Amino acid sequence: MNFIKLFLRGIALLPSLIQGVETLFGAKTGAQKKAAALSIVSSAINVADMVSQKQIANSSSFTAGLGQIIDGVVACLNASIWSKAVGEIEAKV
Repeated sequence: MNFIKLFLRGIALLPSLIQGVETLFGAKTGAQKKAAALSIVSSAINVADMVSQKQIANSSSFTAGLGQIIDGVVACLNASIWSKAVGEIEAKV
């Protein structure tokens, strides 16, 4: 599958994924929840396959970028009225 399509499909799952991680790992630290979310989204976009096919030249930079995207989604969810209305949960991933 085209890398961009696969990547965007994985990224589109982030808001619901982050809320799911928050529900499952609510008592864990933010770093632990972020690691869980990063692991799941990395699997969803098949990072290992992309590295072996040379579509990702630097997997550590790619993973760091995914972490920044997760941080951004969490910041947006924490700041949104929508997030507060759904059970007053603050997704601190």
